[in-house]
Amino acid sequence: MTQLRSQPVPYQVWGEDIENGALEQMRRAAELPIAVRGALMPDAHQGYGLPIGGVLATRGAIIPYAVGVDIACRMKMTVFNVSPHVLGQKREKFREALAHSTRFGVGVTWEKPHDHPVMEDHAFREVPILRQLHHTAWQQLGTSGSGNHFVEFGELVVRETIQGGDTAEGEGSRTFGTIPPGNYVALLSHSGSRGLGASIAEHYTQVAMAQHADLPKAYQHLAWLDLQGTGAEYWRAMTLAGRYASASHAIIHQLVASRLRFEVLGGVENHHNYAWQEEVEGETLVVHRKGATPAGSGVYGVIPGTMSTPGFVVRGKGYAPSLRSAAHGAGRRMSRAAAIKSLTWEQIEHKLKQAGVELLSAGLDEAPQAYKDIHSVMEAQTEMVEAVAQFQPRLVKMAEDKGGPGKRGGNGKKRKR
Repeated sequence: MTQLRSQPVPYQVWGEDIENGALEQMRRAAELPIAVRGALMPDAHQGYGLPIGGVLATRGAIIPYAVGVDIACRMKMTVFNVSPHVLGQKREKFREALAHSTRFGVGVTWEKPHDHPVMEDHAFREVPILRQLHHTAWQQLGTSGSGNHFVEFGELVVRETIQGGDTAEGEGSRTFGTIPPGNYVALLSHSGSRGLGASIAEHYTQVAMAQHADLPKAYQHLAWLDLQGTGAEYWRAMTLAGRYASASHAIIHQLVASRLRFEVLGGVENHHNYAWQEEVEGETLVVHRKGATPAGSGVYGVIPGTMSTPGFVVRGKGYAPSLRSAAHGAGRRMSRAAAIKSLTWEQIEHKLKQAGVELLSAGLDEAPQAYKDIHSVMEAQTEMVEAVAQFQPRLVKMAEDKGGPGKRGGNGKKRKR
């Protein structure tokens, strides 16, 4: 019989208005026998297994559902050396770049798949589950999922120089180029490892649950794998999913940039559904960040807001109590079902107009009203990160809703076909 801890390991909670379900999930994770320390970010909300916004350090084991279903869901920002005024002057050019360079939705593929060295990774041949997923992964390479995945243009205000380099590689983040203070057009994308990551997560979660079948029902999605056993195979699959997600973002940004033909100054990117082996209090542990941004000392990352509110480029402070982590976004305050039931497109369109945002496509469940106040989230984590730049969305594309933008007239009625 698996013995849970009588008392949870230490963990700290940041922010307010965190639902009880998320707090309960964090407490349960901290009661696992493999748990060492935890943290809950200010954008936290309930998920499966570890809550979204949960960070958990474990000894000798990895929990697939503490990484998440969308393995290596990540942010990528590319900054162009051009004034934001061009967003208004050449709006159609930017619309066309998004329309031709992106694909969104569950199971969506490119008509002609893109090539990338990641598809030649030996793991696709040597790990059984990955062999089965190679063809689908290739077809979906360079696409984005549904829900909160997006590709958008916006105005970036850089307060202090963002310096690229190799310092962030070990933290699951990367910066390139040098971006001096100023106002720029930036491209920001959010998506993960598509069907590849989802299939990896489902397969290894089932394996973990079978190995720990005696766990109480409420803890079953926290089932773990030993790093000396099947966990090593999962780790290899997870890291491949990370490279795959990074490649997908790279393809999207390359396609967009080739249409715009603007000079690229640099950029920032980071995972926020992943696990790392890191030193915690003098011991090498597995640090799971499910909906949390790496925030090691000097490490850059991107924390988005909503389709109408700003996001931020941040620099980590290496704050130990948060396990060198920060929030990964505004965080939901309303479930998808509740948003669809209680909100209307007229309400969203009014809010977007006030913010000066054009929405090309999205789902009703991604309404800004469904999320927490990003400014409150940022204020709650000043110990973890400092904002060095602010990004305001101006032109946003997400997975299409049949009754959403582009399908309605100004009075909220469906346009005639």
